[in-house]
Amino acid sequence: MSENIQDIDYQWFLENYSELFAKHGVSYLAIKNKTILGVYESYADGVRSVSNKEKPGTFIVQNCNGNESAYTNYIASTNFFKQ
Repeated sequence: MSENIQDIDYQWFLENYSELFAKHGVSYLAIKNKTILGVYESYADGVRSVSNKEKPGTFIVQNCNGNESAYTNYIASTNFFKQ
């Protein structure tokens, strides 16, 4: 079974967490294809903003707060949209 793009982006986030936190500080990062799409003050702001440009379910918004609570799990952007 192959990984989906959200799993790949989450793994990229984990592997680069220290650098991302050093660059962006406490924030919510919208990520797609191992690229930061935007930096936001809240999860909701990130989902709303990126959903205007990207299809829900094709990106993640991840908390970046400097400790492991930020990466113990992630919520896929599709979880907030009924299909």
